[in-house]
Amino acid sequence: MGEQAELWRDAVRVLGGDVGPEPVDLDERYAEPHRGYHGTAHVLAVVRDVLDLAADRTDRERAVLTLAALAHDVVYDGVPGEDERRSAEWARARLAGLPEADRVAGIVLATTDHTSDDDLTRLLLDADLAVLGSPPDAYERYRAAVRAEYAHVDDAAWRAGRGRVLRSLLDRDPLYATARARDRWGRRARVNLAAELGSLGDPP
Repeated sequence: MGEQAELWRDAVRVLGGDVGPEPVDLDERYAEPHRGYHGTAHVLAVVRDVLDLAADRTDRERAVLTLAALAHDVVYDGVPGEDERRSAEWARARLAGLPEADRVAGIVLATTDHTSDDDLTRLLLDADLAVLGSPPDAYERYRAAVRAEYAHVDDAAWRAGRGRVLRSLLDRDPLYATARARDRWGRRARVNLAAELGSLGDPP
């Protein structure tokens, strides 16, 4: 059993759930060959970062965030909106019987448009965007991994689509919803996003 499945089972136990004899299929799903960026390294980084942002939260809240982080990209077929909906359904089905099942699924669904008025959800949304505030070399690895997921898209279409994504992120004010995330990643993220946008021939 891999690290993701162990984290899932530990979080379920914190919430008083029965993990049962069958392991969840998180490790297999995040190892799917078509995933360039949205794989094991990403999901474990989101777990790490959301727990750091949630350092002052209760154990139950941290367990909810762990489950949402682990589930948020469990379905990834490159279909925005549908992937998030199916990931939320996956989480709800595997947490059936736990009072927190709907809360976890709701947090996962919020990653569709990355907006929420809920304080706990905002922690997960910020952690999911933490990579944008990486040092330049790590950001370049992220950019290349995302491009690899869209290898079937020609360069012109990629530049147009990616440019829209980058501009939408730069237009967010604030980019990160929580003060701790803004302090930790905000400035570096805007530098990275602007640099990538410029590399596409679309100056910010």
